[in-house]
Amino acid sequence: MRRSDFVYHLPPELIAQHPPAQRAGSRLLQVSRTTGALADRQFQEFPSLLRPGDLLVFNDTRVIPARVIGAKPSGGRVEILLERVLEGRRILAHVHASKPLRPEVPVNLPGGVQAHFLRRQEDLFELELSAEPLAYFERHGAMPLPPYIGRPADARDASRYQTVYARAPGAVAAPTAGLHFDEATLAACRARGVAFAWVTLHVGAGTFQPVRSEDLAQHRMHAERVGVGAEVCRAVAETRARGGRVIAVGTTVVRSLETAAAQGTLEPFSGETRLFITPGWRFRVVDALLTNFHLPESTLLMLVCAFGGHEPVMAAYRHAVAQRYRFFSYGDAMFLGD
Repeated sequence: MRRSDFVYHLPPELIAQHPPAQRAGSRLLQVSRTTGALADRQFQEFPSLLRPGDLLVFNDTRVIPARVIGAKPSGGRVEILLERVLEGRRILAHVHASKPLRPEVPVNLPGGVQAHFLRRQEDLFELELSAEPLAYFERHGAMPLPPYIGRPADARDASRYQTVYARAPGAVAAPTAGLHFDEATLAACRARGVAFAWVTLHVGAGTFQPVRSEDLAQHRMHAERVGVGAEVCRAVAETRARGGRVIAVGTTVVRSLETAAAQGTLEPFSGETRLFITPGWRFRVVDALLTNFHLPESTLLMLVCAFGGHEPVMAAYRHAVAQRYRFFSYGDAMFLGD
């Protein structure tokens, strides 16, 4: 397929700029993987769509306050968006500055810390800080809201752009399907006889990068760190044995599980993934998917179309636009399953 096969018209006012008043206050579009039939629901109904014996798999990554603004000695503004922490005090980051960084010119950051440019790694910059990076960003960084949210991060984003079950720091973008869950919804899922399991995929800022080539085979996926432990592998096997469904909460969970099953069977995995899932992919692990609505021509929309079928998913998106659903990170949800 071509990049242009994943275009849809989205009025700008449907891009959610703020989270809903309540986490579980979003709408939910149910899509049948078998028939493509649509049902307009509220997210609070999600537990009723589950069956005893199902398994919900969540991504437990925690978003780092990854954005800081610094300055060169000349006064030039430098914006640093952390991508990942490396060994020692080194980081990989996206950098926006009026002029290129030079190794001999430090960047002065809030809190009296300096960043020194070391080298480029493709689109990223390798920097060394004069402080321990993770602790520094946790103290001085701002939540890295996506580029389509046209406002600065505020105090509310510190909690709402984070899942209630986040525990492994390392992401610079939220696994947004999980943002809809509050403790009451999780309890209602458990009360239905549903089991839980967790993977960790540290979402990078590359998740917002566009697919630049019309031929999807030419696109090189950004790398993200993934951990799929033995516990989730056992939980999937037990779910299969009792006839339950494996339900991924978000595209990051799909990529994690399918990466770990790339050799044919699900096995523990720890490392990087560049898995790019497009229509024609044979899913080995996931039976149903809860996800948000994604950008046109994005790798995330391509994954959802691979899972639910291109035309049914694009028809569901047209329906969501017509019914004025809220889109993207702080928007409404879609459930693809039977």
